[in-house]
Amino acid sequence: MTKRPVFFVILFLVIASCQDKNEKCVPSADVVEYPTDSVINALNWPKDLEIEGFSGPKLTPSPACMGVAASGEVFVGVDMMGSLGKEMGKGSIKRLVDCNHDGIMDYHTEFAQLDNPRGILPIGDQVFVLHTTFSDDTKKADNMDLVVFDDKDKDGIADGPPKVLIKDMSNPKYLRERGTDHATNGIQMGIDGWIYIAVGDFGFHNATDREGTKMTQLGGGIVRIRPDGTQMEVYTHGLRNIYDVAIDPFMNVFTRGNTNDGGGWNVRFAHQIQSAEYGYPVLFKHFTEEILPALVDVGGGSGTGALFMNDERWPEKYNNVPMMADWGRNQLYIHRVTNDGPSFTQQEEQFIQLPQITDVDMDASGTMYLSAWDGAGYSGNPDKGYVVRVTPKEFKYEPFVDIKDVSIDDLIDLLKAQNAKSRLSAQYELLQRQEVKSVPGVLELAKDKNQPLEVRAAAIFTYAQLAGATGIPELVALSKDTAVQRFTLRALADRKEIVEKAPIQPFLKGLKSKSQEVKAAAIIGLGRLGNPVAAQQLLKINVPSSFTAPKINTEGPHATPNAEIILPHLAVKALVELNAVDACIAALGSADEDLALWAMRYMHDSKVVKALIEAYNRSTDDAFKKKAMNTLARIYYKEAPYDTSWWWSTRPDTHGPYYKTVEWEQSLVIRSFLVDQFKATGKSDNQFFTELNSKYRLGIDAFGELEFDQPKEDMPVVDFNKIKNEKGQIGEASIEDVMLALGEIEGNPEKGADLFNSQGCVACHSITEEQVMKGPFMGQIGSIMNREQIAESILKPNASISQGFSTVQISTTGGDNYVGFVTAESADRLTLRNIVGDATELEKANIAERQELETSMMPAGLVNSLSFEEMASLVAFLSQQK
Repeated sequence: MTKRPVFFVILFLVIASCQDKNEKCVPSADVVEYPTDSVINALNWPKDLEIEGFSGPKLTPSPACMGVAASGEVFVGVDMMGSLGKEMGKGSIKRLVDCNHDGIMDYHTEFAQLDNPRGILPIGDQVFVLHTTFSDDTKKADNMDLVVFDDKDKDGIADGPPKVLIKDMSNPKYLRERGTDHATNGIQMGIDGWIYIAVGDFGFHNATDREGTKMTQLGGGIVRIRPDGTQMEVYTHGLRNIYDVAIDPFMNVFTRGNTNDGGGWNVRFAHQIQSAEYGYPVLFKHFTEEILPALVDVGGGSGTGALFMNDERWPEKYNNVPMMADWGRNQLYIHRVTNDGPSFTQQEEQFIQLPQITDVDMDASGTMYLSAWDGAGYSGNPDKGYVVRVTPKEFKYEPFVDIKDVSIDDLIDLLKAQNAKSRLSAQYELLQRQEVKSVPGVLELAKDKNQPLEVRAAAIFTYAQLAGATGIPELVALSKDTAVQRFTLRALADRKEIVEKAPIQPFLKGLKSKSQEVKAAAIIGLGRLGNPVAAQQLLKINVPSSFTAPKINTEGPHATPNAEIILPHLAVKALVELNAVDACIAALGSADEDLALWAMRYMHDSKVVKALIEAYNRSTDDAFKKKAMNTLARIYYKEAPYDTSWWWSTRPDTHGPYYKTVEWEQSLVIRSFLVDQFKATGKSDNQFFTELNSKYRLGIDAFGELEFDQPKEDMPVVDFNKIKNEKGQIGEASIEDVMLALGEIEGNPEKGADLFNSQGCVACHSITEEQVMKGPFMGQIGSIMNREQIAESILKPNASISQGFSTVQISTTGGDNYVGFVTAESADRLTLRNIVGDATELEKANIAERQELETSMMPAGLVNSLSFEEMASLVAFLSQQK
């Protein structure tokens, strides 16, 4: 009897608390059950964590992305189009609330309706969303926009239509033809106040921010923008198919890229350094000396959501690490990073297993949430997908303050919080209020040497945003404190209003620092300041011996950490940004020559061409002469302006150094010079000119072309009709019975290898990169799909075409028709292989129509004649391909 009044008092307080936020929210006792066909109960989870269901497919099917507010509300991007669907009106954002914080979702609203949500960032009373837009007239994908919704009345429903911050942030051609699986994806906010956007390898054309600034980008990278939709800029370039970014308290950015070579789906974990080039697709194989390498190649997989864990309430072994989801490997990974000069080395560890995990985020109380696709297919599924809640065992909930109600002093105190979510939320609220009286308190915190470094960093970036240009003197003074020097330099060079007035001296001083991180910040800052005085100091940065081009037509080391290449790489980027043509020319013949020549590779300027030719003619040094000719050959072409008509395929041209070449005003001058030198040398150096011609694709017939051994064409003759018409156990059984049998039969991989050939699989699929590339590569399928998924893709080929390549139908202007896999593609031509492996090379100019078919070229029924044991053996063989 005594317990009932207490219970009702607690219930009243909870309901009252929710009603203060204009929500009708009653605690629920309904524990979420996982789908019965999920493998969730078989997963091996850390024993010191509690992982519980939070929402199921009835509410959050096919969750493509997720964002968690500091106060605990979970925003889930439901995407019933998936990565390949093309039908509009099938997406929404669901807002889930746990009123009494007992781990059970109590209340939900449909926050907004929109298609293909791919990134969600809730902060304050705003929710930023990246999503696909559709044309009301054609009902087809129009592009992707970054938008922001308001919810000032706190009812869990967007107040009205969103405000567009960036319009047209993707590639409409490939959104319509392919879907969103290589489009623009996750968004995160750093403690510097920028929103960082993961751009997939679709790139974008004429993306436009609220200031009217337009940008076009060939391929993937990271773009950032201010929360008001201004100052859009490229942060890094040359990434493959990143889905999200993880940002630490010191503004280190990490990605786990989902690849797209056609020879496999290798995943690379990389440290993203501002202004750097990572090379995909035109530099990362044959021009690796020019790029920053990733920290590791982990093999097959599909990187998705990301989070940098920074919360002292979590066990130390899980704290202060990038956590990266991998959809293909069904894992949330930890990458333990260790400082290595201006970057890191890493060690990958499996952390939490979750079927086709899509995203990870946490609130300010320390509660983590994970979303899982769990077999929802490539076009969404109303019966698949869920969200789970993760906490350390014996976790004690700590409520987050109602940030709108706290004082300025309390917000400044909250910058001292021992978790990144609280600090970011406090900063955002301070910036929203823009009260002058907050500035001194934030500055005092930035100066406090007794505070942890992440707190001081948060205070410095908050102060820089609050004070603007008036804060420059204090930031300059703070830059003398070596502990925070790199943050003050970054803050001084971070935004237009400060950059225009920031002095150069702190950056020149930073170049002399003993800290490699400070030097990197100084170099990047000098490039952003735009003061040409910096060029001479930048040119003094040493080029290491590891700046070496790979042997012609061999793949260079693009996933091996190389700390010593970072500073000269950044210096070259800064010199190009400064347009330091005269300084680089002046450095020829000096100790600074190598860095100058490197920078000249990106300077398509008549003065550069003239200076290199004159220096060549003056020099008696054969080594310099070859360097000069290499540099001239490198700038013989320029990259053609990108208009979306010729970029992207599942097997892009990776030769480099340009994707689609175009001549410029000095091309003829360079050609004449190179031909003259070729004639002058006679036949004594033919090999050099042949390699030059092949490497840079100059098209100078007299130089000749290197010939390379191609993979042996060994295409078997396969009678697919005969194979699929034979009936065995598989042909007579339902798919459910087959799956049950596979769960009990291990299979013999050696026998499976023989079946891979006899059942005709070898006609369309390669197992090693040395083989002819045909249809979907199977050499890593075991690290991308589990046994059940592999079996399903064989039994129902039309349901799993995304992990391979779509079947393409092409009609030519001459009236010919072809159907097959695109196995090679450049800006001007492509190669198509049909079902029996015959290759046809087509000029793109002769293609009248190109259409991706909804069905796979792989015939259904190719395993009909197999027994359960034989099917298990085939699956066992494929599962070993990693």
